[in-house]
Amino acid sequence: MTTRPKPLVIAVAAVSGGGKTTVTKRLAEILDRSKALYFDDYEFSGEPDDLCEWVAQGADCNVWNLSPLRSELQFLSLCHEPPLDFVVMDYPFAYLHEEMKSLIDFAIFIDTPLDIAMARRIVRDYTADTMNRVASDMLHYLDRGRPAYMQMLRTVKPNSDIVVDGELPLTTIIDTIVEEIGSRYKK
Repeated sequence: MTTRPKPLVIAVAAVSGGGKTTVTKRLAEILDRSKALYFDDYEFSGEPDDLCEWVAQGADCNVWNLSPLRSELQFLSLCHEPPLDFVVMDYPFAYLHEEMKSLIDFAIFIDTPLDIAMARRIVRDYTADTMNRVASDMLHYLDRGRPAYMQMLRTVKPNSDIVVDGELPLTTIIDTIVEEIGSRYKK
């Protein structure tokens, strides 16, 4: 019996508005035999009701029961036809979740300045909203949200294999990542 080659699992993290979904989508488009997974597409038991409170209590990633995502990764590794070479995940924790770290081969952090990430969020989320709603979100960010972003910079960023400058054009970010994958993982 021949052993099926395991796809290279790539995790892409960034703060909200940092570019992780865009980078994940683009990598999956250009990497041969690849599939993209998006963290927000799953429902997890144990997911904190209040993310800001979760961060204030230490942001332990292991409280998240990521079984649906683990199961999907295992299926893609063992059963997907045709076999995949890559699975690219929009995933916020790099190697910090104990049950997921053994499934991840390469963790990327898109280091996007918080002002750029916030501007992207406003354009993405509030194009048709009132100024009151935008102002309310900005006040929430200043009061409670910014500590969550800072927590990612303190924990996820240093637990990633590479850090890519989120101010760079998308094509440069993608070229940098593809070059790094090619130099580390020759298939």
